Amino acid sequence: MIANSSIRFRPAEPTDAAAIRDIVRAAYAKWVPVIGREPLPMRADYDKAIAEHQFELAVAEDRIVGMIETMLEDDHLWIENVCVAPEAQGRGIGRLLLERAETKAREAGRPELRLLTNGAFEANVSLYRKLGYTIDREEPFMNGTTAYMSKRPVGCPPIGA
Repeated sequence: MIANSSIRFRPAEPTDAAAIRDIVRAAYAKWVPVIGREPLPMRADYDKAIAEHQFELAVAEDRIVGMIETMLEDDHLWIENVCVAPEAQGRGIGRLLLERAETKAREAGRPELRLLTNGAFEANVSLYRKLGYTIDREEPFMNGTTAYMSKRPVGCPPIGA
C-alpha cells in the first residue's frame, strides 16, 4: 500500500510520455464500458502534450502513480487531465494533485480553476464537488454530457480585482 507520506512530486520530462500514456489508459479503462468508447484522454498524444502543457507527476517508490496536466490561461488555471493509476486510487493522491493545482493558481494570481469531465463519470464529479468545484454548465457531447466545472481557490483575489 502506498502511503501519502511516501508520495513525492516532480515535473514531467519528455521521457515520461510513455509512462503517462500507460497510466492514463489504465486509469480511464474503467470508463470505457460506461460510455461505450475510449475517453478522449486515452487517445491523446502525450509526447506533444508534455511539450505544450505543464505536467506534475506523483511518484511513489520510483514509479509514477498519478499526474495532473494544466495550462495557465489569462484568467484561470485549466486542468486538462488528472488521473491516478488504478492500484493507487482511493488513497488521496488525486486530491493532493488537485491541491497542487490550487497552489499553482494562487501563486500565478489566477482566481479560478476550471476543468471538464464526462457527466457519466459519477465518481469524478462527486470528488470534484467534495473539493469545492461547482458545475457551471453541461453540454451534450458524443451521446453523453460534458460537465464544465470550476472552483475559486481560497486566498485568490476576486475575479476582475
